[in-house]
Amino acid sequence: MDRAQKEKLVEELGQIFESSGVVVVSHYAGLTVAEMQDLRARARENGSSVRVAKNRLAKIALDGKPCASIADYLTGMTVLTYSEDPVAAAKVSEDFAKGNDKFVILGGAMGENALDRAGVTAVSKMPSREELISTIAGMLGAPASNIAGAIGAPASNIASILSTIEEKAA
Repeated sequence: MDRAQKEKLVEELGQIFESSGVVVVSHYAGLTVAEMQDLRARARENGSSVRVAKNRLAKIALDGKPCASIADYLTGMTVLTYSEDPVAAAKVSEDFAKGNDKFVILGGAMGENALDRAGVTAVSKMPSREELISTIAGMLGAPASNIAGAIGAPASNIASILSTIEEKAA
């Protein structure tokens, strides 16, 4: 890899560190190509990305970034899982780690906040952005459906009373 390629890689990593809602750092020593492809596919499905980068170049890219505290995790064979959604990358990493002992989560960063292993687990248990939006939409729609039910209820009550009277008369 020549100097120009390294500079381009450092720039790309810098953009990842700056624009991502969460970055998870993990060791992947011993994973097969198929297992790495599975991790990448899971990440893609959930709006995340996976990147393997040289630790030295990643540390250069971290210089001056809000998540510079994760530089300590960049030792050995590391892989970065990241996403704009503050929860997606952590969920993907946790789910993959449960099924694969060779994938070890070291920690990560959420904005300026450094996350240890327990922090990544806690973030992965939070609802995603889409789940929060759907919950809020459901809460906003509930009062309207309650009002519609209340308005429609007297008519159904009258109908049932009329049918009861009709049955008694017959």
